Amino acid sequence: MRIAFATVGCRLNQFETDALRGKAQAADHQVVSFEADADAYVINTCTITAEADADSRQLARRAVRRNPSALVVVTGCYAQAAPEAVAAIPGVDLVIGNREKAGLLAEIEEAQKDGAPHVRVGEIGTAFRMDGDEYGPGIDPDRTRAFLKVQDGCNYACSFCIVPAVRGTNRSQPPARVLDAIRRLHAAGFPEVVLTGIHLGTYGRDLDPRTTLVALCEQIVALPEAPRVRLSSLDPHEVTPDLIRLLADSSRFCRHLHLPLQSGDEDVLRRMRRGHTAAEFQSLVERLVAAVPGIAVTGDVIVGFPGEDEDAFRKTYELLEGLPLAGLHVFSYSRRPGTDAAEYPDQISRATRAARSRALRGLAGRKAHAFRERAVGAVLEVVTLRRDRAPGLLEGLSDNYLRVWFPGEAALQGSAVRVRVEHATGRGVSGSLL
Repeated sequence: MRIAFATVGCRLNQFETDALRGKAQAADHQVVSFEADADAYVINTCTITAEADADSRQLARRAVRRNPSALVVVTGCYAQAAPEAVAAIPGVDLVIGNREKAGLLAEIEEAQKDGAPHVRVGEIGTAFRMDGDEYGPGIDPDRTRAFLKVQDGCNYACSFCIVPAVRGTNRSQPPARVLDAIRRLHAAGFPEVVLTGIHLGTYGRDLDPRTTLVALCEQIVALPEAPRVRLSSLDPHEVTPDLIRLLADSSRFCRHLHLPLQSGDEDVLRRMRRGHTAAEFQSLVERLVAAVPGIAVTGDVIVGFPGEDEDAFRKTYELLEGLPLAGLHVFSYSRRPGTDAAEYPDQISRATRAARSRALRGLAGRKAHAFRERAVGAVLEVVTLRRDRAPGLLEGLSDNYLRVWFPGEAALQGSAVRVRVEHATGRGVSGSLL
């Protein structure tokens, strides 16, 4: 069977798609581009914003147009949140919830295109444990980085966020299973593993015996041999002094942390129920930069949250302007049905949200370029991702999350190299192999 995959949303969604793609290949199915003719199209969706919902619907319709006789399968968070709406899209055959996603391949193999959508969406709140190796590691298309899901779900209740309703409660992979997966990935030749989760900082709180992300990281450091390890997004209040020390002392962990700020105004943060203050975020970034030279600290911010007046936005802008961030993801607030913030008064107009997004995206671009310029002269540890279109040029990713271009042989793809940075460019940095 020819199967095509498409993903909307976060790194965890990308991991799950990559893992499902790997399962399909292991079962002797042919994985093809989403733009190719396929027997089945799988769309792994997101529902974090209304735009993500729309992108998910658009992909389903595109698959139907591409091959009306193919199975069209919609899974992920939008399918979990609104299965009836997804099933109503003409041409959709299967709607698969997040709890059922790991068994999606079997559903495809047994499915019949009979003109009636079949919905397999269970109650996500009943998925209290991560039983067994749900997916296996997710492999990126270039087979140079592996994504390892170690946690799922969220027990928090941010007022704007629909994620707990579609991902369920906090669930963690036992440390022994994580360590075994890392050993296997190292033996297979992968130079980098990314630990992923919906709320990675709560790793281990559900396990018996209870453990922590730092304890897991210390066990990874103790492995005799392992690839380098990158952590995905962490809430600011979950970055402990012990974790900062580990990042400073161990070359095994990448010098990169992504920290969702969401707002620089204390009142907005309180109404978001974020669990940290703007002052705490500022202090954390400053401590990280002082303790870990060259670290890339990136962040998330939401503009146009209900009640965010001009003064609140100014405080957010000024806080971010003064911080040594390497990058920033800017999101316009999206009203999500079922969340508390959807019912808040003082909703902000689309035009105002768009203007504030433009302002912060401009700032984000300047911050990213300044970080690239600060890297000139540094020697970076780089994983070679792929050959560039330009002859003789390779593209890689540094431990501190810079795209790096350098001359080299194609045989270096998938290997770890050292590169001296000579120039900052519009997309990353360039340099020479050492």
